[in-house]
Amino acid sequence: MIHKTKGTEIRARKNEIRAQYKTQRAALSAEERAARDARICELFLSSITYRYAKVLLMYAPLDGEIDVMPIALRALADGKTVAFPRCKTADCTMEYHIVRDPEALVSGAYGIREPQEDAPVWHAADMEPDAHPVCIVPGLVFDRAGYRIGYGRGYYDRYLDTFPGVRVGTVYTDCILPEIPRGRFDLAVDVLVTEKGVRAVHAN
Repeated sequence: MIHKTKGTEIRARKNEIRAQYKTQRAALSAEERAARDARICELFLSSITYRYAKVLLMYAPLDGEIDVMPIALRALADGKTVAFPRCKTADCTMEYHIVRDPEALVSGAYGIREPQEDAPVWHAADMEPDAHPVCIVPGLVFDRAGYRIGYGRGYYDRYLDTFPGVRVGTVYTDCILPEIPRGRFDLAVDVLVTEKGVRAVHAN
């Protein structure tokens, strides 16, 4: 009962933070968001993490999320493998499919743009030893240790549990908290990219 109560309290606190930062993000002007997003992409593309990665697992932004599509376009131009997720709503899992043209993404679960079903699936087991895969992870809020609050469905935590590469969170500086509530299955990213810089984080 104690664990159940604690879990309920964590979910309630996360929902409060989620609502607060959705409102805060929505209050930004389109021009401010565009400038921040462009800077985040620029800083990531100039990072060592990007330079050595041969595989980029991306996300297609929802309205208000950080627009990382310029990263996907640059990665394709640089000859890297780019993949986007398809969500399986029955069990809240996702699978990444290789994409060669982001314009080919179609509306899928939750209104998220995703690859067509027949796009080739990217499997970590099949990658080259020096692929240095990177998964770019969205989030409403991150904390200084790299833990995140997303939309509460757990897709990324389930996927990242077995992902063998570098986990990169994209977030605005004013959406980083000292610490956020953590559940037993929550996972941290390894790197945070904001409009002010790129830094490695160390989960505790």
